[in-house]
Amino acid sequence: MTPSDEVSLLGLGPMGEPMAVNLVRELGSLTVWNRTPERAERVVSLGARQATSPAEAAADVVLTVLPDLPQVEALLPGPDGLLAGWRAHGVERPVLVVHGTVSPVALREFAARLAAEHGVRVVDAPMSGGVPGAERGALSLMVGGDQAIVDSLRPVFDAVARTAVRMGEAGSGQIAKACNQIVVAGTIAALCEALALAELHGLSRADLVTALGDGLAGSEVLRQKSERWLTADYSGGGSARNQLKDLIFARDAANDVGAPSDVVDLVRSQFDQMVRAGDGDLDHSGLLRTITRP
Repeated sequence: MTPSDEVSLLGLGPMGEPMAVNLVRELGSLTVWNRTPERAERVVSLGARQATSPAEAAADVVLTVLPDLPQVEALLPGPDGLLAGWRAHGVERPVLVVHGTVSPVALREFAARLAAEHGVRVVDAPMSGGVPGAERGALSLMVGGDQAIVDSLRPVFDAVARTAVRMGEAGSGQIAKACNQIVVAGTIAALCEALALAELHGLSRADLVTALGDGLAGSEVLRQKSERWLTADYSGGGSARNQLKDLIFARDAANDVGAPSDVVDLVRSQFDQMVRAGDGDLDHSGLLRTITRP
């Protein structure tokens, strides 16, 4: 990436929109595209250019903030797709950054195929920090890709993240994110059980949150999710459905190399139960509803 390279971001959901805001503020220019055009209003008001198709948004560096790899792949083909756009704009070796959490195996295959067939250089950079981290430009990025390409992307990563660590070649970022999701899901499950235990013994939920937060049990998960547990408002946020998807990727990655997966299997079954109960679109902290349901 050079100072003259253009950057675009595709996918203005709960994470993508605040990332785009920080990018346009730091870089000075940005092209955005979203399947629902209305989602671009805020970032366009700050100076971003809105593309009408992925082809129009085919810049030197394209960031995708989408739930899974099939959604990224869907942006590529056809006259309105990224591949046609890169050809039309004369971009010979574009960089495609996959910020979503996807299968490490599928990402590696995807990166190899795009490089061989189209000269597209793929970097995976899944993120942690939730919507609050995205809003503050304080995400943690786990990055996989060629060292020189990753180094060239530092101005982009610095605009949205407090930490961006290259873990290895393409796919390595997804392995690191799988590790992250084991810790996040396990922490949420443990906190939900602790809150349930406390209430059954007549303790105040608010008092327990305060006590845990100031002790060794304190965590970023508790800090970000405590208000949801205190108000029982689980709308929006990081969905249980996506948490389950990520845990399935983590389990597959563990099975691939014979790594232990007892915790993964336990929390995966809990979030599977939450999704089957019809709460898949709620924030994953809503697991408390599932485990306390009669």
